[in-house]
Amino acid sequence: MTDCSKVTTYSSWLAIDIAKDFNVVMLETIDGNKKRFRMANSAKDHDRLIELIHQLPQPCRIGFEATGNYHRTLAYRLVTEGFQVNLISSLASARYREVIYNSWDKNDPKDAVILLELL
Repeated sequence: MTDCSKVTTYSSWLAIDIAKDFNVVMLETIDGNKKRFRMANSAKDHDRLIELIHQLPQPCRIGFEATGNYHRTLAYRLVTEGFQVNLISSLASARYREVIYNSWDKNDPKDAVILLELL
């Protein structure tokens, strides 16, 4: 077992459900405000997302579930901007979705909510 002596209190959480063409983003701030939106998996929308994250209360924790290789470009951009990026296990999210919704039924908005909960 590892010893974690540094605990970070986050002010913003961002969960991204990655897909080939469009990503679903779920955002929550420390005051309880939630926002969900879709963004294209393109450099232009990656720039917009990074600009939005810079405007959020910091520190911000970002998590996503890997989908093929489609997550790599966004993950690289976020890491080079200095954000903490977490990869969330697809098995963990599937099991959590089954427990919460009592179903294996899957869709992008529901997955973004599950990923946010797992953060």
